[in-house]
Amino acid sequence: MAEEIERFLCIASYEKGHDFLRQCAEMGVRPTVLTLDKLRDAGWPREAVEDVATMPAGLSREQLLNTVSWMARGRRFDRVIALDEFDLEAAAQIREHMRIPGMGITTSAYYRDKLAMRTSARESGFLVPEFCRVVNYDELRAYMDRVPAPWLLKPRAEASALGIRKIQEPDQLWRALDELGDRQSHFLLEQFVPGDIFHVDSVVSEREVLFSTVHQYGRPPMQVMHEGGVFTTRTVDRTSRDWMELTALNAGLAPSLGMVRGVTHGEYIKAHADGRYYFLEIAARVGGAFISDLVEFSSGVNLWREWARLEVAWLRGQTYVPPESYESYAGSVLCLAQTAEPDTSIFKAPEIVLWLKKHHHAGLIVRSGDPERVKALLDEYSGEFARRFLASMPPPDKPTA
Repeated sequence: MAEEIERFLCIASYEKGHDFLRQCAEMGVRPTVLTLDKLRDAGWPREAVEDVATMPAGLSREQLLNTVSWMARGRRFDRVIALDEFDLEAAAQIREHMRIPGMGITTSAYYRDKLAMRTSARESGFLVPEFCRVVNYDELRAYMDRVPAPWLLKPRAEASALGIRKIQEPDQLWRALDELGDRQSHFLLEQFVPGDIFHVDSVVSEREVLFSTVHQYGRPPMQVMHEGGVFTTRTVDRTSRDWMELTALNAGLAPSLGMVRGVTHGEYIKAHADGRYYFLEIAARVGGAFISDLVEFSSGVNLWREWARLEVAWLRGQTYVPPESYESYAGSVLCLAQTAEPDTSIFKAPEIVLWLKKHHHAGLIVRSGDPERVKALLDEYSGEFARRFLASMPPPDKPTA
């Protein structure tokens, strides 16, 4: 009897996850990429995938189910993977419709819907900024009477800082809700908490965080998204209170929302007012903005490949063994550039380990055994990037990568 072929269906609205696909192929699993028509000729690792199938943008859930069901007539898919956050709910619906193991619709909401994740985290005893659903106007009035402005009006299901509005007084909120009309219930209102923003990226297996690493943003992503500027993030000193407390916080929170196995990108804020750590949001995906490269240079762990190893081990009934890692420090600097191919080769510090290549972006990653050296380089380079390369444009309504 011939050995049964193992296959993954990987859904991607954006081009990403190349290392995931390669790792699957190296382990004998055949991945199929289902992406959009416009990405048919993108740089997918063709040597690693069995097929790149495409579909028009804007399909309804029923049309997507019909598409995947048709594809499954000729190939049996063992797992369905959402390579991008915007495909998480679609993948969950496909799993439930086809009875394929993995995260279902209800659990996926805790890693996609900002209201659901905040409600669950608060019920589990974690600190979150004061928030209110945008459903009942009496609730909103009572909230604004109780919680001092400013507030943030946030889309419940966007990634990063997309679509967030800062609200200074009640009349501004009511005008914004009138503008949103029937879409307003897809938002939440949250207290603006000034502080330092951190991200914790982790690997979860059988409801336990087996690997994680802590980084700190230079400027809050929301500020960079809405005001422009240079984006930076760097590894936190592993001997610091920030590292130890955020590692412990994330180890409890990431699985508490229902994650059994996978990767997470969580964001937390250390409030200037009281020095406590508040949960902001978490996603069941690898972090964007070259964060996966940053994690790999600071620890030796490639999150895309570990995610694939985790999924394949589960498929085969094997125990996932976390990778060997090392302790270094890395930082990245990235900005929108005025030119299509900005020349960053003028930066030649020995700590530079990667010059990032992305259309109309300038970026690089540095690595050192000394966290203060990384911080000093980012401080220097963020100023130079702003002077040499920085372009500005209004924040997008939809994600661009």
